[in-house]
Amino acid sequence: MITIVFIITILYLVLIGSFVFGFDKVPDFKLEDIPPKTKFSVIIPFRNEAEHLHLLLASISKLNYPKALFEIIFVDDDSEDDSVEKITSISLSDQNLINISILNNSRKTNSPKKDAITTAISQSKHNWIVTTDADCCLPKYWLDTFDNYIQHHNAKLLIAPVTLTGVNSFLKRFQLLEILSLQGVTIGGFGIHKPFLCNGANLAYRKDIFKAVKGYEGNSHISSGDDIFLLEKVIKIDKNSVHYIKNKDIIVTTKPESTFKNLKSQRVRWAAKTSNYNNIFSKLTAIVVLFMNGLLVCLPFLYVAQIVSLKTLVYSFTIKFLIDFLLIFKSARFFNQGQYLSSFFLSCVFYPFFSIYVTFISVFSSYKWKDRAYKK
Repeated sequence: MITIVFIITILYLVLIGSFVFGFDKVPDFKLEDIPPKTKFSVIIPFRNEAEHLHLLLASISKLNYPKALFEIIFVDDDSEDDSVEKITSISLSDQNLINISILNNSRKTNSPKKDAITTAISQSKHNWIVTTDADCCLPKYWLDTFDNYIQHHNAKLLIAPVTLTGVNSFLKRFQLLEILSLQGVTIGGFGIHKPFLCNGANLAYRKDIFKAVKGYEGNSHISSGDDIFLLEKVIKIDKNSVHYIKNKDIIVTTKPESTFKNLKSQRVRWAAKTSNYNNIFSKLTAIVVLFMNGLLVCLPFLYVAQIVSLKTLVYSFTIKFLIDFLLIFKSARFFNQGQYLSSFFLSCVFYPFFSIYVTFISVFSSYKWKDRAYKK
């Protein structure tokens, strides 16, 4: 048993340590004062997002980018609230929102969001597609940064940072620290030339590359994963065209889930797609992280049963605590959210149990999202 504990702990240390090393290998991208050239079609699927749309539309209104160079395409996925009316009324009252259109989702698969993006792409005017979510807030120089990067690099898929705001309780700080760890792994993965994570709330890609990989063909039966599965497909045919933009002016923010029930549903939805990943490195990463979390859940019981010593338990927890903290510290510093690290210790104790619980639920049960039920 001691040998198993040692192997899992060392594998985890090496894995997360590689992301810590890779984080600093991704250079910061600095904006230059150059004339904008790139034309964008921004796609925003939504379903029952009336309470969030005001902030999103306000941030769109404040975008610095020339109106003639981008369009905003909202895709209504059968909303049951007044989301459509809210978009219409706000856009009519704000002269900065003249380039907005609303489409109805054309459902063809088990994934409403993938259908919505595919629907919008088929009617988009421009070759560069940018996706975000209806509960997000966009920074002023969002499209400027994408354009600046595109003018300086030969890229076909661009991944950009996402974080949470409105973090005013332990549950929300817990979510923030988890997101910061995922962002750290995302950046670190690029730094070691093993990109495997991204977030559809801040993603840009060429329409021609989307068509070249045949969109979501092959994974449309999976309800989520519009971002990861597209990333895997593009990497397979042209890995060098996939880039991460490490710049604070392009950070998209969103709100954490307000209840544990909603958080569980969201994380189960995320976990349900992992078994369908095609990237070997992402599968190995998921397995090592799962084993490490499972180990920390089991060790207290193994100690009580006198199978392992207290020293073994403390060493394993300490190693995970320290290497996780180093990664999240780097990520928190990049996002200017270091003040929330005070919740790290308690979150670190709670997270393995939460992770194993979510994994178990995702394997053996269906889940609900946006008032819809999804089966495994």
